[in-house]
Amino acid sequence: MTKYSVRDLDLRGKKVFIRVDFNVPIKNGAITDDTRITSSLPTIHYALDQGARVILASHLGRPKGKPAAEFSLKPVADRLSELLERPVTFAADCVGEPARKAVAEAEGTRVALLENLRFHSEEENNDAGFARSLAELAEVYVNDAFGAAHRAHASVAAMVPHFTAAGAGLLMEKELEYLGLALGEPERPFVAVIGGAKVSDKIEVIESMMSRVDRLLIGGAMAYTFFKALGMPVGKSLVEDDKLDAARSILDHAKARGVVLQLPVDHVVADKIDGASPTEVLKVGDATIGERMGLDIGPESARLYAGLLSDAKTVVWNGPMGVFEVAPFAKGTLAVANAVAGVSGTTIIGGGDSVAAINAAGVADRMTHISTGGGASLEFLGGAELPGVAALPDKR
Repeated sequence: MTKYSVRDLDLRGKKVFIRVDFNVPIKNGAITDDTRITSSLPTIHYALDQGARVILASHLGRPKGKPAAEFSLKPVADRLSELLERPVTFAADCVGEPARKAVAEAEGTRVALLENLRFHSEEENNDAGFARSLAELAEVYVNDAFGAAHRAHASVAAMVPHFTAAGAGLLMEKELEYLGLALGEPERPFVAVIGGAKVSDKIEVIESMMSRVDRLLIGGAMAYTFFKALGMPVGKSLVEDDKLDAARSILDHAKARGVVLQLPVDHVVADKIDGASPTEVLKVGDATIGERMGLDIGPESARLYAGLLSDAKTVVWNGPMGVFEVAPFAKGTLAVANAVAGVSGTTIIGGGDSVAAINAAGVADRMTHISTGGGASLEFLGGAELPGVAALPDKR
């Protein structure tokens, strides 16, 4: 951890601006999953225990730079109040008099939540003036929103230089520790499992991992771009024809570096993505796929992947093995989830659909670290410098 942590900062009696990720799903005014709120609680509790007055700020959805009732953070303030068991002062705006008034009123409750940052277009534009207005509300800055760290937005990047005291929250610190482990000195064998729909979404991650892992297991629709690059029949499976050369290059690099790059050996095929559609398990390369599409890895592939994971000491998993949200095409992903859960070493789940998969398999409590940032974890594992991390001061 090369960045200052909230634990390195003097918070007593200070107004502390904490950038959190409260971008939670809300339906009919009710939060349907409060994981991102509960993930921020350790940092909030720490700041309160240190005697700070906490000012929380987040985005929610894509309101396109103007207020929209369906994207208000008011339901989040209500839920947070329940979780903290104390009143949370809600600001009708994130800047200006409403924000200043809420911060002043929070002297008693010691927690204020600002309205959606993205109700102002200046947030996503990383506007200097808007960043200054946010910074004027507090004396200390803490970023605990790893899920937004890959965005160069005002609350993530431009406002940080306005503070003499700034650092990472406990959640951000944990993310950097575990994801940094995968890029640093992981215990071996080190296995990466990469799935999802498109090679184009994962090229940087695959290339970055290639120089670090011992084995790379690929699944999901992205496998079909590799199959087509190898001249195999793919039926109507999803293929990115403009990434065939990239797939060939990845295969060549794996061979040159001595990395085991494993593609599925069998798959579940169907006419369409429909739970009622008849399915069949075929060997990959079987031309009888015809006009059907591959929608999950098959049972032989699942066993093969489980075997390649069995002795791993470090695992990074990002992306499902098939269309796991449709029951007939979920078995491969759930099998991999259980195999990863059985690993005795460090297991790092890279956000997004992988998190949904381990929750569906009921094995989330058996993972070492579950990232809260899908896009951020992808970019970090791909070797990119995240603006929200880069903006934080390095330890002297």
